[in-house]
Amino acid sequence: MNDQSKLWGGRFSQPTHILMEQFSQSVSFDHRLYKQDIAGSIAHARMLSRNGVISETEFNDIECGLNEILAEIERGDFQWSESMEDVHMNIEFALTQKIGEAGKKLHTGRSRNDQVATDVRLYLREELDVVGALLTLVQKALVELAAQHTDTIMPGFTHMQSAQPVTFGHHVLAWNEMFQRDYERLQDCRKRVNISPLGCAALAGTSYPVDREMTAKELEFDTVALNSLDAVSDRDFVIEFNAAGALVMMHLSRIAEELVLWSSPAFDFVDLGDQFCTGSSIMPQKKNPDVAEITRGKSGRVTGNLMSLLMIMKGQPLTYNRDNQEDKEPLFDTIDTMQLTLQIFAAMVPTIGVKTDNMLSAAAAGYSTATDLADYLVRKQIPFRDAHEIVGNVVAYAVEKRIDLPAVGLDQLKIFSAAIEEDVFRVLELQGSVESRNHIGGTAPDRVREAVDNARKLLDAREVYPV
Repeated sequence: MNDQSKLWGGRFSQPTHILMEQFSQSVSFDHRLYKQDIAGSIAHARMLSRNGVISETEFNDIECGLNEILAEIERGDFQWSESMEDVHMNIEFALTQKIGEAGKKLHTGRSRNDQVATDVRLYLREELDVVGALLTLVQKALVELAAQHTDTIMPGFTHMQSAQPVTFGHHVLAWNEMFQRDYERLQDCRKRVNISPLGCAALAGTSYPVDREMTAKELEFDTVALNSLDAVSDRDFVIEFNAAGALVMMHLSRIAEELVLWSSPAFDFVDLGDQFCTGSSIMPQKKNPDVAEITRGKSGRVTGNLMSLLMIMKGQPLTYNRDNQEDKEPLFDTIDTMQLTLQIFAAMVPTIGVKTDNMLSAAAAGYSTATDLADYLVRKQIPFRDAHEIVGNVVAYAVEKRIDLPAVGLDQLKIFSAAIEEDVFRVLELQGSVESRNHIGGTAPDRVREAVDNARKLLDAREVYPV
């Protein structure tokens, strides 16, 4: 195809270089926008017909032709051409070939600049709904796991050192809180995605009598973009989505890191389902937590996509520049990576086996009730800093003797502080420690059960996209 046959070719007397066609084409990846491109074109053509810019017969021909092309694409019969550059030109050229002169009128009053911005917003809006539904599935799986372990005691960690005892259900609900924030961020992002740039044309608007509100309503946008310059060049919504996606993947990676540690013989807290692990080609005893490990790697990939998008946009003057072609591959990759990772987590979480005895033993071995002993002394009217020092001495003694805190006898404890009495062993026990954190956000089993109920209600109230 020579440039005179291209839909923009009138200005040019020489054909584009073959390398230029390969370098500048985007149809190899932006063809996935075909449904949105056709939907936007039909809405635009209907508006042109309603406003008398094209005839009703021409609109009917355009709509019929575009629906035929849609069917061809979905059957796999449509021939994409790199020489036609992108999804928009491929579809418009095929339409003109199919219906003749009416096809050439489709582009009246619009540009590929507002067209692609519209397509990407429509596409991302749908994918946001899918991500939200998948997040909900993961959250529901986590909440049900937490519900099974409201009384299961494990060590809580700071600095990867045993800190205070917590319940496993409480820990899992912390994961759910991460995803709750992610869900809310994505819902908020959707508001800024769902704005129509259609009708802003190349950059300045159009002299044709267009009805932007009409096309926005037909395409189920919430509103229209208010500045034509910004409308065609804005990619903040893509960056914002990718930033939210990077947070989702970062949270998945943090959970994955804990699962890698906890499934190792050194911790032996959990057993991951065989269907989500692999073995070694040389060491027959190995059971590798591949899903968790790959998730850590994929989180870096999505963060890299965010950096790419920021760099693509940072040097662009208003308005549209061809640099923006490069926004789609990182966007598509983030969507694909997030959705697949969330899908596999939703399937894997219910297979996690919890080794409650090992968790309890680890909590008992780490002097994790030391803070409870300090609090006990404070209730005996000893200043906290003095109590802290006393308990530090008790722990040092226990370390030297290689015993746990409850194994330090009452007579020995009284040597450290005369305020210590027989009731001290209640606070040195793991169960007493977790039960004492009986407030909103605390790890007490009753509070965890309450948090599970609240999380279930919140999740059940969501209207989610079917996946």
